[in-house]
Amino acid sequence: MSLDTAGERAAASFTRSAEAGPLARNLPPGVKLSRPNYPLLRDEQHVVAQLYDITNVPMAVWIDESGRVVRPAEPAGTYDVVKHIDTKTFAIPEEITKRAAQVRATYFDAVRDWVKNGAKSRFALSAEDVAKRTHERGETAARGQACFALGAWLWRNGKREASTRWFEEAVAAQPDNWAFRRQKIAVADDAAIGNFAATPEFWQAVQATAAAGKRYYDLIEMPGMPRE
Repeated sequence: MSLDTAGERAAASFTRSAEAGPLARNLPPGVKLSRPNYPLLRDEQHVVAQLYDITNVPMAVWIDESGRVVRPAEPAGTYDVVKHIDTKTFAIPEEITKRAAQVRATYFDAVRDWVKNGAKSRFALSAEDVAKRTHERGETAARGQACFALGAWLWRNGKREASTRWFEEAVAAQPDNWAFRRQKIAVADDAAIGNFAATPEFWQAVQATAAAGKRYYDLIEMPGMPRE
């Protein structure tokens, strides 16, 4: 599922960017882009993100056949590579690339284990552990969600100038919500819609996050995952 207030415009633009943009031009040797062959849903109002505490992409929530969450929102096999990216060439150090590959492989293997073994999988959490890992939402988080929803409504209804203030308020309330931050950047400029929001504002926020000792992607609490 994609999170994008710009909807169809963003989807079409992202496809063009993915095939011809800087990320496509800097793929490792032997790696090729491919179009998805499965349904992809667009959450233009970030409703799913709000319900399941999704603050970045890609993230995953494991839900079993009975509708019970067995793993709350977490990076979907993604390592914190963003702070290591060369912002001019988009190159990533080899050591970080290898660690990211390890994280991805470990996570996908865990998903396969859960699909095969269900509740008996060692990666499926108890209801108690799910509750411990679920973030509590206070007044500040609620305000951030409300501000973002208002900004998105204004933007979709052609009131771009008015929407800017509320997107900024949302980011101020939830500075670690990268979905809010990227959306704010993307809808501010038609040329940015559907593209990777790699603007100076974005990279400055990434660098500030790293300088504060925080992560762009949290570590995944799972057996076999690196601890740094």
